[in-house]
Amino acid sequence: MNLSPGTRIGSYEIKHRLGVGGMGEVYFARDTRLGRSVALKLLLPELTANADRLRRFKQEARTTSALNHPNIVTIFEVGETDSLHYLVTEFIDGVTLRRYLSEKSMT
Repeated sequence: MNLSPGTRIGSYEIKHRLGVGGMGEVYFARDTRLGRSVALKLLLPELTANADRLRRFKQEARTTSALNHPNIVTIFEVGETDSLHYLVTEFIDGVTLRRYLSEKSMT
């Protein structure tokens, strides 16, 4: 997928890609309505063709959005535009858990 900076997904403007995971790509983006930085996760197109995977993606978003805890990312929106399914969360700048654990151990 690898979207270019400036690409718009709904009201979100892509700034740069943050990473790629098993279900999709995550981008650093700007919410043009509210003027805030967000993380925008795009579900891989090959997964959206699978109704069960798409259902699980939406269910995970609903479940997570019902939680409120400092250690759980806040979900702002789940949407679809131009056949792209996406999830928008707060952007938290810092080291990934994978990187943290490769450098330190947790007690």
